[in-house]
Amino acid sequence: MRNYVQASWDEPLLNELSRPGRVGNSVPSDPTISSRFKDPQSLIPQSMRRDSLNLPELSELQVLRHFNRLSQMNFSVELGMYPLGSCTMKYNPKVSEMIASSDAMKGAHPLQPAGTVQGILSIFYDLERALCEITGMHRFSLSTAAGAQGELAGVLMIRKYLAEHGGGARDEILVPDSAHGTNPASAAMAGFKVVKVPSGANGQVKASKVQELSSERTAGMMFTVPNTLGLFEGEVKEVCDAVHAAGGLMYYDGANMNALLGRARPGDMGFDVVHLNLHKTFATPHGGGGPGAGPVGVTRKLADYLPVPVVAKGKTGYSLDYGLRRSIGPLKGFVGNSAVLLRAYIYIRLLGASGLKDVSSMAVLAANYLWKSLDPEAFPASHEAGLFRKHEAVVSVKGELPGSAMTVAKAILDLGMHSPTVYFPLIVHEALMIEPTESEPEEMLDEYAEALNSIYAKIKDGTLGPVPKNTSVGKVDEVKASHPLTLRVHW
Repeated sequence: MRNYVQASWDEPLLNELSRPGRVGNSVPSDPTISSRFKDPQSLIPQSMRRDSLNLPELSELQVLRHFNRLSQMNFSVELGMYPLGSCTMKYNPKVSEMIASSDAMKGAHPLQPAGTVQGILSIFYDLERALCEITGMHRFSLSTAAGAQGELAGVLMIRKYLAEHGGGARDEILVPDSAHGTNPASAAMAGFKVVKVPSGANGQVKASKVQELSSERTAGMMFTVPNTLGLFEGEVKEVCDAVHAAGGLMYYDGANMNALLGRARPGDMGFDVVHLNLHKTFATPHGGGGPGAGPVGVTRKLADYLPVPVVAKGKTGYSLDYGLRRSIGPLKGFVGNSAVLLRAYIYIRLLGASGLKDVSSMAVLAANYLWKSLDPEAFPASHEAGLFRKHEAVVSVKGELPGSAMTVAKAILDLGMHSPTVYFPLIVHEALMIEPTESEPEEMLDEYAEALNSIYAKIKDGTLGPVPKNTSVGKVDEVKASHPLTLRVHW
């Protein structure tokens, strides 16, 4: 097994590298300007100058080396597998990045007249149509930023729709106990009471339990399929039927859509509202370190409630439409996070329908292959082992001492690999949540499984010792990092 760790070192801060009088630039005087202005600083009015900025004083080479050394301490999906369960940290094709970073894209401005940006608007219109086809929805708004805001948009639409159709007294949203934490948070922010739906012994939601918890107060249910245990919810259609029978609407959390691309559509299952994490399923891992995009789609009866603007196509071309009659209003400026939207469009066009189907096939295969390569005694499955996993697998680290999952996560850093998600979902004891995505080759999956198995063997025989040892920063005191909290105000 290879060790991916590079030599690590303690990198000083720029202030520690600073020496008085050292500079990283030289601004020559311009002989074409009169002698009174030979000093470039003299062009700045005295009232606007700051005498002391208290900035580090370094040469250009020092700054360059500093940031290059820092970059070598960091980890990225271009260095190795990033198996953070539920995050879908897949590889982002370079052609997507090149186009999203092109001068044409960077030079566009959201306040330009629509007639001058017809190209990008046509792309976003086509992206919306593609997302409708993928999910079985009628229309999408692309403007919402990342999944949590997509969730909020969804439940706000549910609330407004019900209020206008005699359901104003409905104030409860059903949420499974395995859901992402943003689900109950979004429901609460929209003014709903959260009713927890317990998972069955097999990790799935029973339609009979949903029917039992539904009432005349039920506004809807937020449901993730496959769920955060990596299991397909086998009674999803019956669950949708139960909520609809009670008068509520169904919301689909699309965080795990990577497992279903080209194979199953939320609209066909009975969902009324869908959000998609374009920065996960469609190849911009967590927004490329920046913003995400969480478009929200709806069936025909909810189309007028979408957040604005939406991209419209008319006789004179494409435009941003702010005129939806019953819209919940804008949640983000303009069309949304354009670069992430563009990357997603390129990804979809590169793969096509058959390619997207291959993505889900490979993602499911990789997750099950890696799961089955783990020592079942060390990493028992969180729920019934015979159940087929989808895009990710959740295991419970076996161990007598608390903190076994965290120990495994820290130890794998010493091998130059990124840890899985730990301690989620909360219903699993000492959970490791592993999602390799479709990007990884078989040999990488083998190495990762071998690493986890070897780490547990060392935990068991007491030879592991303190971890991590090879990283530039050792194990931090996570309790002390948040308690006591020290706040400073700078004026």
